Amino acid sequence: MNKNIGVFFGSGSTEHDISIITAQLIIAGLKGLNYQVTPVYITKAGKWMLGEELGNLKLFTDPSFAEATEGKPKYVQYYLDLEAPAGKMVFKKKGFARKSVVIDIAFPAFHGAYGEDGTIQGMFEMLGVPYVGCGVPASAIAMDKALTKILMKDAGVPTTKFIYFYKQDWEAGKSAVIQSINQLKFPVFVKPVHLGSSIGIGKVKAGDVKDLEQKIEVALHYDDKVLVEEGVENLMDVTCCVIGNNKLRASLLQESTFNSDLFNFEDKYISDGGSQTGKAVNNLIIPARLDESATSAIQNCAKKVYKALGCSGIARVDFLYNKQTKEFFANEVNPLPGTLYHHLWKASGLELDQLLEQLIKFAEEKSEQKSQFTFTFESSVLTNLGKGKLGGGKGKV
Repeated sequence: MNKNIGVFFGSGSTEHDISIITAQLIIAGLKGLNYQVTPVYITKAGKWMLGEELGNLKLFTDPSFAEATEGKPKYVQYYLDLEAPAGKMVFKKKGFARKSVVIDIAFPAFHGAYGEDGTIQGMFEMLGVPYVGCGVPASAIAMDKALTKILMKDAGVPTTKFIYFYKQDWEAGKSAVIQSINQLKFPVFVKPVHLGSSIGIGKVKAGDVKDLEQKIEVALHYDDKVLVEEGVENLMDVTCCVIGNNKLRASLLQESTFNSDLFNFEDKYISDGGSQTGKAVNNLIIPARLDESATSAIQNCAKKVYKALGCSGIARVDFLYNKQTKEFFANEVNPLPGTLYHHLWKASGLELDQLLEQLIKFAEEKSEQKSQFTFTFESSVLTNLGKGKLGGGKGKV
């Protein structure tokens, strides 16, 4: 295989470190398929680095690496060639040799802001480079928990009641915001809308105004927009992954168990090795302990959410299930989920190498479909402007 896959990871996100782990899994998997792979690491400060060494997790566990990234030129002496032909992403090495690295397909492995949110997808679009995962609109909407719930509600997908507000609303009148929140059924969950990995999320019980204010302040420390939503009683946390562009496939359902009030960062990534390791962990049950009817309904709902947001390639949909009433609520969408949730796909009959191959195929398929559309339009506006035919007089608009 001659195609070079660029795996992009890191960036100035609160989930920077998790992105590194995801990237290493993808890099190792792609190399196992005999793809040429170029690791492209973006530091927390926004510096772009290329280098074979960046495909080794041990490098990032070395405490001296943070300092080395500021001074080792072998990682940083490349720049993006904006004169490269469309459909290729070309990095050129500075200096006499002028070595070039050509990326044929981009594989983003970001978590959170500056990568999972549609920002880097927009750059790939402008360069015409095929890339894995959801496009700009779906990525941006999924990254905003409030917009996601608004869209799901409009599509007729069950989701918990919620309100959202901005930092300026909170600063202008805390009492008005709290009054709106009090219209919800407690307990409620307070969330920064643009963060993942359960960072900045807190549960608030009825009547505890001081705790509510404190949880809101925490959320506003990470984001300028906050979502507050009703909790679900007798809760089972359920996840369903979906892959595909036009023809969709849903995974088995995963049930996540936890001892705290929510499935937090430690539960996800640290306890018992965390889900990022791909090892069997005590807090994951696959398939979820649901009957066939509930399982099918949730899988179909996941596909509906996927379509409603305009997702492509791969996405993960999280659900809240009330074990007593048998009701379920779509909660959040992750455009390029975790370590691709490869453990869930493996349980669903799709090994990591097969999953990666399909995602590359979906990226090429999406790029080919897009190439069939016309994005330019020939008009006489500028010609007429030069002739003074617009605006009623010469030189006027």
